[in-house]
Amino acid sequence: MPIYEYICADCNERFEKIVINKQQEICCPKCSSKKAAIQLSVFATVGSSHSSTPSGGFSGGGGCCGGGCSYH
Repeated sequence: MPIYEYICADCNERFEKIVINKQQEICCPKCSSKKAAIQLSVFATVGSSHSSTPSGGFSGGGGCCGGGCSYH
């Protein structure tokens, strides 16, 4: 079940909703408006951007294929 992020067109409240059925009616939890627009989500990653790199140079995360390709 995906979680979608919405913003209400009437009160600008940002909220998340688990969507079980795409025909499900979405209502703002603050003002009960049915005028909510889906937002592009930013996903979280595991780890820290300030982590140290092991001696082999492979960070173990990120990159197009885990750091093993030539894209840097």
